[in-house]
Amino acid sequence: MGQPKENTSSPAAQYFAEVLRLLRTAKGLSQNELGDLMAYSGAAVSAVETCAKPATDEFIDAAEKALEAGGLVSSAAKFLRLERYPEYFQGFVQLEQEALSVSSYSTQLIHGLLQTEAYARALFRCDFPPLDEEEIEQLALARLERRALFDRKPVCVISVILEEEALRRRVGGDEVMRGQYEHLRAWAVRPNVVLQVMPSRVGAHAGLRGPMTVIETPEQTSLVYTEALGKSLLLSKPAEVGVLTRRYAMIRSQALRPEESVELIGQLAGEL
Repeated sequence: MGQPKENTSSPAAQYFAEVLRLLRTAKGLSQNELGDLMAYSGAAVSAVETCAKPATDEFIDAAEKALEAGGLVSSAAKFLRLERYPEYFQGFVQLEQEALSVSSYSTQLIHGLLQTEAYARALFRCDFPPLDEEEIEQLALARLERRALFDRKPVCVISVILEEEALRRRVGGDEVMRGQYEHLRAWAVRPNVVLQVMPSRVGAHAGLRGPMTVIETPEQTSLVYTEALGKSLLLSKPAEVGVLTRRYAMIRSQALRPEESVELIGQLAGEL
């Protein structure tokens, strides 16, 4: 007789599954009956309760309404949503979504906040070890959800500097990049967004040590985040943060002005 399969899902997913099961049984509903109320199958409810499948935002909303849970079910969404990100990135996402300002310098790829869905999916399909379609779907959805920062109240000021080489890297092919360029030009005109490009012709400059993101917290303190090879580093010591904040200011001064940056992006689009 085989050993029972170990539940490898996260504690948050397991807790949500148990709460869902308890609320359902308290209402005297079978999985099929709850599924009918939610416009889902009983198998879908079972998959979430056994942690075989993650609960989507749509599933959570439907369960909240069907069970009349008073917010108990829907309150889990932000915790389950966080787990769509790689573990090393989860802490940063929380800081990012609460930040007063986000100032980022990207060297290899379009910054995640500014990626189109097609660009993100193409990027995840090139990952190694390869990801399956469910993992790609989860990561792409999580990346798009970060855009909520742009429309949040209070307003977050977002500054992004992109290396020209990151713009020229044709992730997903010409059609994907054409959409990505148009997306960047549209977002660059937002009043809380500053988009700049570091042109290749600059040569040596202050950013050659690598990418970074400076976060201003609601407490008006600054933190610096950087990552490489699936590892992340969050710096909070004032002396370290001060040096990197000044470095970011120097990188910004060496990059093209915002209007010049948008013009360059338009030129790149015209080359496709």
